[in-house]
Formats: sequence, C-alpha cells, structure tokens
Amino acid sequence: MPPASSASAPAAAARRLMPRHVPLPLLVALFCVLWSSAFAGAKLALADCPPLILLAVRLLLAGTLMLALAPLWDGGERRRGLPPVGRRDLVVLALIGILNNAVYLGLNWTALTFTSSAYTAVLTSCLPLLVALVAGPLLGERMNPRKWAGIALGLLGVVIVLRSRLVGAHESVTGTLLIAGGVTALAAGTLGFKYFAPRGGIWSGNAIQCLAGGIVLVPVALATESLADIHVTANLLVGFAFLVVGVSIGGYGLWYYLLTRSSATAASSLHFLMPPLGLFFGWLLLGESVPPLDFLGIAPIALGIWLVTRPARGAA
Repeated sequence: MPPASSASAPAAAARRLMPRHVPLPLLVALFCVLWSSAFAGAKLALADCPPLILLAVRLLLAGTLMLALAPLWDGGERRRGLPPVGRRDLVVLALIGILNNAVYLGLNWTALTFTSSAYTAVLTSCLPLLVALVAGPLLGERMNPRKWAGIALGLLGVVIVLRSRLVGAHESVTGTLLIAGGVTALAAGTLGFKYFAPRGGIWSGNAIQCLAGGIVLVPVALATESLADIHVTANLLVGFAFLVVGVSIGGYGLWYYLLTRSSATAASSLHFLMPPLGLFFGWLLLGESVPPLDFLGIAPIALGIWLVTRPARGAA
C-alpha cells in the first residue's frame, strides 16, 4: 500500500505526462488492477526464485530507476524553494523503507511461498483498519461511531476469512502469522511517515525507501537462501518485470497522479476494492481455489474499510 503523503510534488509532471482528458474511472481501474494483482505476480515469480533474493533485487532496481526519474517528477518541488532533504529526513525515510519494504514485503513474500496470493491480499487489505486504531492516540485523529463500526465490520470479515481458510486447511498458521507481522510493520511505517513527515520529493523519497530496504535485505537473503535455487524462466522474468515496472513504478505513479485529481481520503477508499480483486487475480492467474466463505468475509472487510476511510459529510 502506498504511503500517505501530499500530492503537490508530482502534480506538474503528472499533468504533462498524463493528459487531463484521460477518463478518471479508467485510471482508477488501471491502478486497482496493478495494485491488487501484485501478490499474484509475486507468487508467479517466487516459483523460480527464493523470496528474499527476488525482493532485494526488485527493491534495488526499482529504487535506482525511481532515483533516475526523481529529477523529472520532483523538480517542481525544488523550484518552489521547499527545504532540502536533511540528515534527519534521510534517516526517517530509510527506517520507514526498512519497515515498509524489507520487513513487510520480506515477511509477506516468505509467506507467499506456502500461502495463496488471494489470502495474503485479503489480510493485507486490512491495513487501513489497523492504522485507524493507532492514529487516534498517536496522531490525534478523531474517531467517531462510523469509524468504530467500520473497524468492527473489518475485524468480523477477517475472522470469517481466517476461519474459512484455517479450519478448511487451505492455509497455514505460520503463514498467517507472517502476514500479520508484515501488515503490522507496514502500519508502523505508514504511521511513522505521517508522524515524522520527512521532507523530500515523492519519487526521491520512495527511491530512498526502496534502496534502504534492498540494502538491508541483501545480507539476510545471501545468508538464508541459495543463488543455486534461482531458475531463469519465463514466469520469473515476466513476474519480476511486472513487479518492478508495473507495481513499483506504474502503480506508484498512478497513485500519486490520482492524488492530484482527488483528495487523499477519497483515493485511499479505493483499497476497499482490493480484497475481491485479490481473490479474482489469484483464481485467474494462478488457479487458486476460492472457498465460499471468502465471499462472505470480504463483504464486511470492504464495507468496514470504506466506512473508516470515507470523508466526513461536507468535506472536500
């Protein structure tokens, strides 16, 4: 899930590279397809490469490419005379990158080696619910009955999906714990980004986060996994290219462009579409089975996330 941040940095470049007449529903649909299919793309590539090696290479390559694109996308912010990135900002971005990329994705990708992509996508989509629980005391965000109801519905949906998958022996407890640890790390990174508010352009900031996560993962991957387990196949190449170009660059680029066309809260509400789309792509691309109780569980999850993220009445 992309970090919450201002849309001002890439606005000018986004308008130059993406014409204003492009229908917004088309952009929304493309973003949702890219983001919700990321787990299926990862699982496709993981069949021929150990998870931490694949993730480290992806983060280092994506970070390098985004760093090269940063002058184009973030140049407008520097021209407006905003403060440069300082040592504190670099440290904060690096720590957030370790949480969001090395820990979150490392645990999730490890879980993907023996859990389904659909199950991982459904549990990870609960991030807004976890963030909402902590945002009140940490960031001073007000909770109202509607948001509490959304959290309750989301947790109910998670319980239904967990019961369906675990009791039916579709998934493992170990995989579930890894996914839960990953989502917790992602929530900590998201809250840290909001709390510390590091300076810097969006693309350069994301590049720093990717590079920090990749650098931390390299020694761990080499110590725990073997390069001999890498098999260069069409699935590996296609899946890796999709993760780097489609998700890391295309998905993030569309996300920030959508923020220039709508409010951050409204854009965030797109994530309630991810559970059903995650199930769909797991079934379509990987042939994963979908127990009937999953459909019952994703309904309260989607409704709960929508209630938590939708703007208050009268808000822009």
